[in-house]
Amino acid sequence: MTISAHPLVLRARRLAADLLAPEAERVDQEGVPPGHIAAVKRSGLLGVVAPVAYGGSGAPPAVLRETAEILAGACCSTWFVQTQHHTPVQTLAQSERPVRERLLGPLSRGELLSGVAYAHLRSYPRVPVRVHRQDGGRRFDGTVPWYTGWGLNDVMLLAGLTDDGEVLFAFAEAREQPGLRASPPMRLAALSASRTVSLQLNGLWLPEEAVALCTPYEQWAPGDRARTLNANPAVFGVAEAALGLLAEDTAAPLRAHLADVRRRAYALADHPEPHERAGERLAVRAEAYEVLRTATTAAVVAGGGRSMALTSRAQRLARESLFLLVQGQTAETRAAHLRALTNPAAHAGSG
Repeated sequence: MTISAHPLVLRARRLAADLLAPEAERVDQEGVPPGHIAAVKRSGLLGVVAPVAYGGSGAPPAVLRETAEILAGACCSTWFVQTQHHTPVQTLAQSERPVRERLLGPLSRGELLSGVAYAHLRSYPRVPVRVHRQDGGRRFDGTVPWYTGWGLNDVMLLAGLTDDGEVLFAFAEAREQPGLRASPPMRLAALSASRTVSLQLNGLWLPEEAVALCTPYEQWAPGDRARTLNANPAVFGVAEAALGLLAEDTAAPLRAHLADVRRRAYALADHPEPHERAGERLAVRAEAYEVLRTATTAAVVAGGGRSMALTSRAQRLARESLFLLVQGQTAETRAAHLRALTNPAAHAGSG
C-alpha cells in the first residue's frame, strides 16, 4: 500500500476538505471549536502511531508525516492542537509504569486528547519547573510558558526537573485545580486560535501512579535534540497550501523545489541513526523554511490588496509560516537558521 492510499491519509484528506479548510479563516479569528476536536477524535488520527494492541493504528512515521501535512495545510491551528497528542502516546508506549495501562488505550482510541507541557526543559540549565517528592507523590512548582489546547484537552503530559537532575513526566487533568492556574489565552500574531496559555504551578500534587517517565536529563536530552533537528511536516503542508493559491506557471518551479527539499528532509528523518548528520539536517530544515517563506509570500503578492484582509487565506498562511519559524525552536536550530539567512550562498551549497 502506498502512503497516499493509507486509510488514515484518506481520512485526513476528507476531514481537511469537508471541515477544516472551509472553516479555517473563521477558526483563525474565533478559535478552534470543540466540534473540530470531536471530529479529529472520531477520525482515528490521534492513534496513527499508537500500538494496535491499545486501539491505535501502529502506522509508520511516513503516515504520521503525511497526515500532519494535510491537517496543517487545511487548518494549522487545529493541526497544532492535535499534534501535541502524539508525544504523550509515544511516551506511554515506551513506559512500563502503571499509568500506561490507565491512559494508553483511551489516548490511542481518541477517547481522550492530551496536551504537552515540556518544551521548557530545553532551557536547561535554567529550571522553570521543579519537581519534589511529597506525600507519596510529586509536587510541581514553577511556570510553564506555553501550553496549547487549554479548554480542549482532556489531560496533559507535564514535565519538570527533580533535585536529582532527572526529567520527570506525569499526567494531570487539563483543568484548573489546586496548585494549577492558567493565564488568559494569549493573543498571538498567528495561531491564537490554538488556545495557548501559560500555566502557573504552585504545589500541584500528582500521585506516583501518574508518572510516565523519570530519567536523568543527560539521557533524555539527546533524543529530544534529535527530534528538533528535522524539518517539521507542517512546513510542507502550509507551503503546499500556499502554492495552491498561485497560477500553475508560477507555482510549478516552487513546487518542484518543495518536493526536492521534502524528499531530502524525510530521507534524513528516516535515517537509522537519528543523531548523525546533524549539520545536514539543520541545513535542510532551514531550506524548508526558505521555501515556505517564498511560497507564502508569493501567495500574498498574487492576492494583491485583498491579502491584507483577515479573511484572506494567503494572509493567514503567511502568518502561520511565521509561527512555524519558531515552533519547536531550540538555541541550536535558531543559530543554524540565522546562519542560513545571513549566508545564503553557503546554505545553498550545503544542500
